[in-house]
Amino acid sequence: MKQNNFAKILFIVVHFLIVAGCKVKTKENKSSYFDYSHSDDQATGGIKMIPIITPKGTFNVWTKRMGNNPKIKVLLLHGGPGGTHEFFENFDGYFPKEEIEYIYYDQLDSYYSDKPNDSSLWTIEHFVEEVEQVRKALKLDSTNFYLLGQSWGGLLAMEYALKYQQNLKGLIVSNMMASVPAYEKYAKEVLGPQMPADVYKEIMDLEAKGDFSNPKYTQLIMEHYYPQHVLRMPIEKWPESVTRSFKHLNPNIYVYMQGYSEFGMTAGATLKGWDISQKLNTIKVPALMVCGKHDTMDPKYMEWMSKQVQHGRSLTTNGGHCAQFDDPNNFFPGVIQFIKEVDKGNFSN
Repeated sequence: MKQNNFAKILFIVVHFLIVAGCKVKTKENKSSYFDYSHSDDQATGGIKMIPIITPKGTFNVWTKRMGNNPKIKVLLLHGGPGGTHEFFENFDGYFPKEEIEYIYYDQLDSYYSDKPNDSSLWTIEHFVEEVEQVRKALKLDSTNFYLLGQSWGGLLAMEYALKYQQNLKGLIVSNMMASVPAYEKYAKEVLGPQMPADVYKEIMDLEAKGDFSNPKYTQLIMEHYYPQHVLRMPIEKWPESVTRSFKHLNPNIYVYMQGYSEFGMTAGATLKGWDISQKLNTIKVPALMVCGKHDTMDPKYMEWMSKQVQHGRSLTTNGGHCAQFDDPNNFFPGVIQFIKEVDKGNFSN
């Protein structure tokens, strides 16, 4: 009987130690990705208003950190100019699972950020320095800093890399060619003629007249261009965050820098003629060029870009200009693979 009692007691003790050991192990392996408890932005849920010093005064821009990963921090540069961080909101469905820290950011004069509405600040030079001030405020550096820019944000990301690539660990240029003239040529010679001939002619006639406020122009673009090349699904089925971002777009800065046309930059727009294609070979950091087969940008040109930078890779999705929404099954695995390979030091062209 004593032996039986001893055996029971021994079994209970051993069982307790095993269970306790498992609990300790589970606690040790618990991820800190969603733990904000030791962060200075815990009370704001990851939001920081960052002061930006400019020749016209100091203004605040809005950022919001998602997750914790000391080794991987991706700053997201939205399009436009004058767009919003909302174009990236579906990253919430993909990056957290991979424990990739990412940072939403509204550029000056966009949505949650201050709006001085001063066109003297609407320059590439200003926005490059703005990104640099954001980087410093968020303590991003070459050990962890990835810059992902889409459309205008891709242009800005390339310009930032040309000046400050020593601060980067990886560069992702999504849906933006390195030459506005090349983009305009592709739009007018390849994309436009894919439309019904009468539709394209009517659009070009309206553009020639500068009649961009004509409701017919908007109607034709929304029916025949946007669902084929911007976001490849019927407009009434576009994700809510996309339609919301369009509502929040700042038309003043957009028209000043980009212009009215959907087939290039309007005469007088400040981005007209922009071209850094001959400077790409100076970019040394690992770079991923993302384009869609049906994009407003030329996928073959963006593949060429990946070969001009010193350590580049090309990712061509089956989507349009917003492939994160219309082809997430190719967009996110490609982007995530690039980030993780660069992080592990085994990235290859």
